[in-house]
Amino acid sequence: MTAVRHLYVHVPFCAHRCGYCDFVTVVGRQGVHEHYVDALLAELELERARLSPRLETVFLGGGTPTFTEAGALRRLLDALPPAAELTVEANPETVTPELARLLRESGVTRVSLGAQSFRSHLLRVLERRAQPDDVRRAYYRLRDANFDNISLDLLHGIPGQSASDLELDIEEALALAPEHISYYELEAKPGTRFTHAHGAELGRQAEALEGYFETIIERLTAAGYRWYETANFCVSPARVGGRDLRAQHNLAYWLGRDYLGLGIGAVSTLGWERRRNTPRLNGYIAALRRGEPPVRELEGLDPGVRALERVMLGLRLDHGLPFATAAGSIDQEALGRLERLGLAARRAGTNGHEALLLTQRGRRLGDAVTAELLA
Repeated sequence: MTAVRHLYVHVPFCAHRCGYCDFVTVVGRQGVHEHYVDALLAELELERARLSPRLETVFLGGGTPTFTEAGALRRLLDALPPAAELTVEANPETVTPELARLLRESGVTRVSLGAQSFRSHLLRVLERRAQPDDVRRAYYRLRDANFDNISLDLLHGIPGQSASDLELDIEEALALAPEHISYYELEAKPGTRFTHAHGAELGRQAEALEGYFETIIERLTAAGYRWYETANFCVSPARVGGRDLRAQHNLAYWLGRDYLGLGIGAVSTLGWERRRNTPRLNGYIAALRRGEPPVRELEGLDPGVRALERVMLGLRLDHGLPFATAAGSIDQEALGRLERLGLAARRAGTNGHEALLLTQRGRRLGDAVTAELLA
């Protein structure tokens, strides 16, 4: 069994549930935070043999990990295996000077700050508690704690968002000069109250999304950010002493690496198996108290499925993936057609092997081009 080098830890607690969210979250429940950390650490011990002694990445996602009671959060962070990159997601309103110091003292190397927007009316639509000043205040508190790898998470396609709103959000983000920006298209999942409340406006916004995406790419790349993945941008290594500031944990997903997930609802991909932990908080805690693994859904992955996923994810990256890896999963006639249209290309890779990638124009069209390649 190959040792796993990437660990995801799900910390589900939130002050409230935003209307567009479909993640596994638990509102409040401060009295349970310590018990949940106990369960996480018990699951970690059960799975320890799968992990490399030193990990490449650990990612605490949620939920809102920084909403977790401070003592419980510190205990969790201090018990995690050492990793080259340790990322924690944070909501701006939770970032106090004390919280920023706690993260830094506990070995966190990277913070992903959920800004979503700098426009107050859009934050109200999203049901976010933080206001623009909270985002800026949180950012500077993290800087004061000597964080030199901060990611801002932003959304476009928000109901009521205008082109000028988007421009102002981009200007605010660039003024802060974070090392990394994730700019996601708002996805309102079926069944969420957000879709019920804003369905018609979301339909209208869909017509503007392509133009918004073009604006984001043009503005951020002109400001010196590398558009290295469909929705992700980082400062170039030349500006930061050669450091590679791509999100290394997410990069592992896109490159098809194995990863272990801990916590309720957490997913793991381990060789030819994918599994998902129960989303039920009480059942998860009870099982780990008994020294048993939580209830899990298991899915077998055949080589064809993994190869297909590898191509779909790898083509999101600006350097693409080895052509030999993709060749068995793609339609060669479609590839030739897309090459003639200037949407896909085969080029020499960094290791001397031929790479398959989408051109900048092809990446702007994204999933549509990938779907044709895989047809």
